[in-house]
Amino acid sequence: MDEPVPVTRAVDQGTARLLPDVDRRRAWLLTVDGAPQSYVDLDDPAHLEFEYARRIAHVLDCAADPGAPLDALHLGGGALTLPRYLAATRPGSRQRVVDADRALLELVAEHLPLPEDSGVTVCAGDARAALRDQRPGSVDVLIADVFGGSRVPAHLTTLSYARAAAEALRPGGIYAANLADAAPFGFLRSQLATFAAVFDHLCLIAEPAVLRGRRFGNTVLVASRAELPLARLARLAAGDPFPARVAHGGELERLVGDARPVQEADAVPSPEPPDGAFTVG
Repeated sequence: MDEPVPVTRAVDQGTARLLPDVDRRRAWLLTVDGAPQSYVDLDDPAHLEFEYARRIAHVLDCAADPGAPLDALHLGGGALTLPRYLAATRPGSRQRVVDADRALLELVAEHLPLPEDSGVTVCAGDARAALRDQRPGSVDVLIADVFGGSRVPAHLTTLSYARAAAEALRPGGIYAANLADAAPFGFLRSQLATFAAVFDHLCLIAEPAVLRGRRFGNTVLVASRAELPLARLARLAAGDPFPARVAHGGELERLVGDARPVQEADAVPSPEPPDGAFTVG
């Protein structure tokens, strides 16, 4: 049988590469300009290689009774790791994925196609515009994993964006976002302040070393107008190969400190990762 070979293609936001995993027969790593974007195992979509993806998957696992279908909106798609996971673990879910990089979506559709019955609709477009077009109160979960290169775009960090996300969610719906920062957490603190101004309940899932400011890394911000399943999230996150903590309540308040919600005029992208933080050679 022919061995899979890497695929390289220019896409809208850089140069994408699909790299086969030598240990898993139909698994692939997607990078853009050397930065890892997604990992997908076509034979086992519930296998999640990236720790931040596992943490968002824990949120999806806790969003409803086991196996119950969800209506989901994904801002940012990459190789569609999390939509594939949700389709596999909650059959019958209706999912919409919006990604700004049309050429990247075409590459993924060509080489890593979704099953015909996945229930996933994929379209190219701006995440903020997608929120404006979303019917209010129409989704159970909203997943934001949007990066321009290695940074969260500024227009997806503001108070008006957080309000638009809340409007798209059903009353008990959950928002989860992949964010990246390092001490002194200027960006992360501003995002917590922004979403705390809109949602009643927040938590943050991250490795202890990141929360202590020892290194740059991913965190998952989770927000809802209803109480979050904190105890279950904490158990799931602690059981990962790289255990994470669930910060909430007073710990988050202390982290936020005097940070203020982000207004449109003050918005900036997330910080540039240090050299080598996420790069694949």
